[in-house]
Parts: sequence; structure tokens; C-alpha cells
Amino acid sequence: MILHTLSAAPAEPAFDNCLRIAAPDDRILLLGNGVYAAMASSPTAGLLSESPATFFALAQDVAAAGLAGKIADGIDVVDFDGFVALTETCERQLNW
Repeated sequence: MILHTLSAAPAEPAFDNCLRIAAPDDRILLLGNGVYAAMASSPTAGLLSESPATFFALAQDVAAAGLAGKIADGIDVVDFDGFVALTETCERQLNW
């Protein structure tokens, strides 16, 4: 199980590459510019729902982007403690 920390914006190649290689038991934590992909009204929210991975978004970055209450269903918003918990349950981590 891999924790992918995805801070790349949805328009960046790293974003697509991360989604392409994510396995069903992987976790993807959206942070920084990556949280914009989690907006319920964004075209990328559909891409996330098609991915086999489980998605999370960092609460502090969601709030900083003004997206509180606008995150798509199926994406869990976690705080820093949740981030740490993800790192503890995943064997490896990849940063995008």
C-alpha cells in the first residue's frame, strides 16, 4: 500500500501520472494545489471517482483554498493527525 501525496495541480502531468499508477489499495492525499481536484463541481472530481485508490484531502489546504464545504463525496478531509495516521498505515510514500 502506497501513500501518494499529490500537491500537483490537476493540469500538471504529475497529477495524471499519479492517477494512472495508483492501485486499488493505495491512498492519495490531496494537498496544496492538488485540493482543487477535489471540488465537487470540478471536471477532475469525475476522474478521482474513477480511480481505484482511496482519496483524502488535507483540511488546512482545503480551508486555505476556500473549498470548505465544496469537496466531492467520497473524499475524506483529514487534518494533520489524519495525515500522520495515513503515513503509519502505508508501507511507502510517493510525493507528486
